Amino acid sequence: MRLLERIYDLAIVGGGVNGCGIARDAAGRGNSVFLCEMNDLASGTSSWSTKLVHGGLRYLEYYEFRLVREALIEREILWRIAPHIIRPLRFVLPHHAGLRPAWLLRLGLFLYDHLGGRKLLPATRSVNLATDAVGKPLLPNRYSKAFEYSDCFVDDARLVVLTARDAADRGADIRTRTRAVEIRQADGVWQVTVVHTPSGARETVRAKALVNAGGPWVEQVLASGAGVNAKAKVRLVQGSHIVVRKLYDHDRAYIFQNADGRIVFAIPYQGDFTLIGTTDRDYQGDPAKVTATEEEIRYLCSAVGEYLSKPVTPADVVWTYSGVRPLYDDGASEAKAATRDYVFELDTPGGLPLLSIYGGKITTYRRLSEEALERLAPYLNGGKAKEGWTGKASLPGGDMAVSALPALSVSLRRTYPFLSDTHADRLAHAYGTRAAKMLGNAASLADLGQSFGATLTEREVRYLMAEEWAVTAEDIVWRRSKLGLRLSAAEIAALDDWIAESGAATDIATREAGGRA
Repeated sequence: MRLLERIYDLAIVGGGVNGCGIARDAAGRGNSVFLCEMNDLASGTSSWSTKLVHGGLRYLEYYEFRLVREALIEREILWRIAPHIIRPLRFVLPHHAGLRPAWLLRLGLFLYDHLGGRKLLPATRSVNLATDAVGKPLLPNRYSKAFEYSDCFVDDARLVVLTARDAADRGADIRTRTRAVEIRQADGVWQVTVVHTPSGARETVRAKALVNAGGPWVEQVLASGAGVNAKAKVRLVQGSHIVVRKLYDHDRAYIFQNADGRIVFAIPYQGDFTLIGTTDRDYQGDPAKVTATEEEIRYLCSAVGEYLSKPVTPADVVWTYSGVRPLYDDGASEAKAATRDYVFELDTPGGLPLLSIYGGKITTYRRLSEEALERLAPYLNGGKAKEGWTGKASLPGGDMAVSALPALSVSLRRTYPFLSDTHADRLAHAYGTRAAKMLGNAASLADLGQSFGATLTEREVRYLMAEEWAVTAEDIVWRRSKLGLRLSAAEIAALDDWIAESGAATDIATREAGGRA
């Protein structure tokens, strides 16, 4: 086992959106940063969300006004810094007689429009479902009025990866498939022993401050010898989603109220599909083994069946995913009522800071990161010298106006005329202005190398492995993209075979282990 000579300002355990967000902010303030993630980036909670950057309309019912206001402010900030992976989305909320009254919906949406200083997104409007196109997919003669309001859609896993990429570009050391197995204090610093899983290489990383962004594993990280008896507790809540073939032709999403007080979204997804979710149920067991249950799938099908004229059955489901939200345990009786706000616990055993994070949501990750560094400022270099910079600096590929994505797609087709419209649009949405960096000087499809199906080429795969920490086919087709929806099992297996045969995975493993694989 090797002891790294360098002493980092900050070590972070966990490569989800919170851990990567803190790494980016800290590196941009001039701190030396080490981050380890036991699996792939965003492989836990952060890639299993409902894919929304939103204020959380239903949180108003639980009087979480601070959280909603913060989230509403963050919507447009995140859209500005990542307009390639975040886009505006209009939501239709049908009025369901017997559930929340229309006046309450109007009041909630009035607050939603004004709490967060909305500047770019359009305001709420009332909708006559008998005459508007959004009424056509709904059960006839069941719903007459609705409200349409704004939020945003996000490619959640790419948000995490691009945040990590920016952190690395600013000097952070990002290690995936690297598990923290022991945490202790020695010689006035934190010492974190990590194991690079593919190679078995072990090393000890030293840092002045430590962040526990373990998500569902936050308590296990503390149990690794940190010497902290945490007061806060985590509440694991399972959220499952289903994906079906496209249920309607327009571009709006729906938010449906259920008799149990919960809401379910139906969202246009990846062009040809509809995403439906989510559930809220307490979870016991290994967070790595969570899967959508038959009961949850039936619940989601039934929920949209109360509204849509086209029935949805479990047989229509083409993909499911499920994640565990590591919520702060505030003692709420039901999972749906547990706070989505984030909570910090700063412990200083032996005088060394250890900041543990409970809860949070994708929309507020950037502000969470700022507040985390505010808490750690007395122990870090840089202090508040660059406080707030992350809301002004674009994420990789996002250095364009929020309305510029269509023009970028056109530019790609003009520069690379061999790309189909579908291919160019996908690359523009995934990579933004960095799409040209990935394509390089290619003059034909043949220059992009082997085709794996669904517009995925060898050139893109090599780019993802070299620049975005992808190692396996799963990383590529389910987190760096959602091409798994379009590729067959045989095509995905062929991609894994190519990675193994090309030696690319070995090269990545060697690099990630610092040359010791």
